Amino acid sequence: MAIFISKSSEETLKFGEEYAKTLSGGDVVLLNGEMGAGKTVFAKGVAAGLGIVDEILSPTYAYMNDYYGKLYHFDCYRLSCGEQAEGLGLTDYFYAGGVCLIEWAENISSVLPEKVKRVTINKIKDGRQIIYE
Repeated sequence: MAIFISKSSEETLKFGEEYAKTLSGGDVVLLNGEMGAGKTVFAKGVAAGLGIVDEILSPTYAYMNDYYGKLYHFDCYRLSCGEQAEGLGLTDYFYAGGVCLIEWAENISSVLPEKVKRVTINKIKDGRQIIYE
């Protein structure tokens, strides 16, 4: 486990870009943190690190945004169980070869792959603490 302290959104974005270099197609990354902690900012950095130039938006109402099969960005806040994710076809993307970033993954924990990576973003006094495995 490692810890990075970010003092700004720009640093969180840059850290996400660097973190992307550690990822391979098929990796599933659970993004933990309270609302407003910086999960989507981190996801924007990961996207940039994967060479995606599109605007990265939180997929709150779409559940998942697909960026060219390279990145699947999930927001499971509005789901109450893994069976809902399966019913929507979201779990198919775990095995589609792109990197999966999943916000609010605890809501679908019963259907997550066995092997996942975790990134936790906490608000702290002068910035954000990013803990990653």
